[in-house]
Amino acid sequence: MKRRILIGTLALILVAGLGGISLRSLAATNEDDDTGYSQIAIFAKALQLIRQDYVDGNKTSYHDLVTAALKGMLSSLDPHSQFMDPDDFRDMQEDTRSRFNGLGIEVAIKNGLPTVVTPMEDTPAAKAGILSGDQILKINGASTEKMDLQDVINHLRGSPGQKIALTLIRPATKEVKDYALERAEIKVQSVKSARLLNADLTGSFKIGYVRLIQFNEPTAEELSKTLDDLQKQGMQALILDLRNNPGGLLNSAVDVCAQFLPPNTKVVSTQGRVASQQREYSTSGAAKERPHFPMALLVNEGSASGAEIVCGALKDLHRAIVVGETTFGKGSVQNVMQLPDGSALRFTTAKYYTPSKQVIHGNGVTPNIRVPMSTEQERMVFTARSSGDTMRADEDKNFIKSNDPQMMRAIDALKGVMIYAQQNTVKPEAIKK
Repeated sequence: MKRRILIGTLALILVAGLGGISLRSLAATNEDDDTGYSQIAIFAKALQLIRQDYVDGNKTSYHDLVTAALKGMLSSLDPHSQFMDPDDFRDMQEDTRSRFNGLGIEVAIKNGLPTVVTPMEDTPAAKAGILSGDQILKINGASTEKMDLQDVINHLRGSPGQKIALTLIRPATKEVKDYALERAEIKVQSVKSARLLNADLTGSFKIGYVRLIQFNEPTAEELSKTLDDLQKQGMQALILDLRNNPGGLLNSAVDVCAQFLPPNTKVVSTQGRVASQQREYSTSGAAKERPHFPMALLVNEGSASGAEIVCGALKDLHRAIVVGETTFGKGSVQNVMQLPDGSALRFTTAKYYTPSKQVIHGNGVTPNIRVPMSTEQERMVFTARSSGDTMRADEDKNFIKSNDPQMMRAIDALKGVMIYAQQNTVKPEAIKK
């Protein structure tokens, strides 16, 4: 009821302000009023003055002014909060369905600049050699310094076939480079490269390998089918590659955890200002149980959001060994609330906590086994992944040995776990004796 009264009062103030009635007395009498009335009066007065006197009348429609105010309000909160007009909101919904148009770059604002969380595989960005951590300085010659996140996304997206020029800086090397790209329709297959690794790498053990590109609606179901197939091939252990996985849907990340954890296991919790944001997310009680095979997760700075939830949960619950580098550190919850005109507010309402109550946001998830990679190694591994499904077994083996130390450490760790388990297994006949 209080909210309804406030909205009604806002409407009256706006009408009064736009009608030319002075609001100075109303604002003055409410300087110490924390209900927002005085500030709403100031906003209405500003709107009135701009509509009345601004030199370019084409820029003073109610829609344009209020939209600009909403964009500024949301972007001032944090880099992940934003106002989406109806078109932006529809684009966001398309993202969760694994299809959109653009370059295939997942971006976030970091240190004041749009930063590549990860370039998605088989996309124009990946093929051009753009890497996680690259910062976007210019888009088509326009500086990104004052752009908010939605502005950057809108500039990057466009119809397939449209050309775009980017200027990026790579912080690790301070190299500034220009890229000429062509937009394309991006179709993201979330589960890729599933196979048993070459026996020359794994010895007598059958170690499976799966990459998760992101977490969208069909991810958990696709992964379940993939694991079924690998188990039929005799898989004894699994490497799950979450490197450069930018995240996606929270429920999808929880459902992926359900593939490896018992039913009703808490995966992640959220904490915010209001009671509705104090939530715990657990695996389904009807989740399919699988053998407790040894697991290793591969992560890097491009592993973010949903990837960090999976990583944090499986690490805390001692279900997997985490190998690689500390993850991105994007662990906040954004709620999306649609407005009557089809636009939407996306704003941060809580932070994610791992099962051991570790904060993901700003910290990331640290690996059990830290294995750094050079920029050149990252570029080679990422580039090779796009063609990794078509590599011959011997090519795949030689490439991993030469260029992917994180994969090699994960293989060695799993082999060690399985050798130890074999040596400490008590045979039935030994018990009888």
